[in-house]
Amino acid sequence: MILSGEKIKEYLGNDIIIKPFNNNQLNPNSYNLRLHNKMMVYDKNELDMKVKNNITEFVIPEEGLVLEPNKLYLGRTVEFTETKKHVPMLEGRSSVGRLGLFIHVTAGFGDVGFKGYWTLEIFCVQPIRIYPNVEICQIYYHSIDGDYKPYTSSKYQNNEGIQPSLLYKDFYSQN
Repeated sequence: MILSGEKIKEYLGNDIIIKPFNNNQLNPNSYNLRLHNKMMVYDKNELDMKVKNNITEFVIPEEGLVLEPNKLYLGRTVEFTETKKHVPMLEGRSSVGRLGLFIHVTAGFGDVGFKGYWTLEIFCVQPIRIYPNVEICQIYYHSIDGDYKPYTSSKYQNNEGIQPSLLYKDFYSQN
């Protein structure tokens, strides 16, 4: 079951943490998250799952930045979130999607116990100017049924910024 906006607000500070929280970003069954001013791109077009791929970080100026089509950008949310008893899910806002900007392309499913900033996989179909602090995506929460172990993986837990893929670590931890 998806929590209503009022339930999200009711659980704030206990089972759900959103910092900073602004009541104006609360929706009927979600909460809008904003785009931080820092972004990253991978340095090469061809990426390798088994290695740490180099990245370049940059700042989105206040006057905006035009994103190029067919290029993956990594951003992050301004807001830090934590959930103790609910499954967080992330989706792009429909107003953003209608401009051909895709947010969090494949990994919108979070884990109970995740705490940190959300890294956003951003992709556009045509050039688009983006701005820092724009409400770019929304988080919503499912209740969970049954026993569970909260997410404690050190790979992405308690992150402080944008997290490029750490998949390469999985190849070496299996040996």
